Amino acid sequence: MRLALLTALTMIAFAANSVLTRLAIEGQHIDPLGFAIVRVASGALVLGMVITLRGGGLPLLRRNRLPGAFSLAAYMIGFSLAYLTLDAGLGALILFGVVQITMFLHGAIRGTAPNMRQITGAAIAFAGLLVALWPGAGNSSDLAGALLMVFAGLGWAAYTIIGRSAADPLAATAANFLLCLPILLVLLASTGLYFSLTGLALGILCGGLTSGLGYALWYNVLPGFDSATAAVVQLSVPVIAIGAGVVFLGESLSLLLIIAAFLVLGGIGWAISAQSVPADRS
Repeated sequence: MRLALLTALTMIAFAANSVLTRLAIEGQHIDPLGFAIVRVASGALVLGMVITLRGGGLPLLRRNRLPGAFSLAAYMIGFSLAYLTLDAGLGALILFGVVQITMFLHGAIRGTAPNMRQITGAAIAFAGLLVALWPGAGNSSDLAGALLMVFAGLGWAAYTIIGRSAADPLAATAANFLLCLPILLVLLASTGLYFSLTGLALGILCGGLTSGLGYALWYNVLPGFDSATAAVVQLSVPVIAIGAGVVFLGESLSLLLIIAAFLVLGGIGWAISAQSVPADRS
């Protein structure tokens, strides 16, 4: 029961990243790039505090640390910019689908031969992404926003692949957040950032609570699952984000979005229940 409760809280936290980002940016409380900076800074602070309380140092000088920090920066920038135009649920669905399909393709390229069930599941999930992205009547997706979220998904997939071999994932995540901050400041400091107290509060909440503490909680419950179960559990994140977007942000629930979600999540679920395809949080 404790594991189930903590897991549910973790998935809600991950879905809340999309809702909070959309709320802050669509409401013009803060610009997207400023939100990314606040999110990373507060996440680095909270994760650093968790590492300090737990004991142990930050592994800043590691072979893959800079690639990990740059891929995290790509995710943060694409994620924030995408929510200028995308609904929270649609953004989470695109992000989740791109990450999982990219991880699947990476495994196949690296020599983990997929079976027919995995190939079929990946094809169904890809078809669902096409439905979500396809322009036309009844589809509220914005092409530029969708492409930015695809970029964010590729960044997060790269971040996950790079950090897969980390001996201490929580410490590695804290180190990546810390190194990602100066990268964002250099890239974005001259882009005309603006903040309001509401925007800062939402950015701190997203970075410190639903990202920082959310990741810490995820690494706490992760040992209780095998790889396949951990991947399946994360199928709930886009569903929660879609529901929260409807309830808290007044977003519409179109038939195309329902079909896309069914195809993406059903295809991924079909593939990873055959044999674990590594997944990570978003």
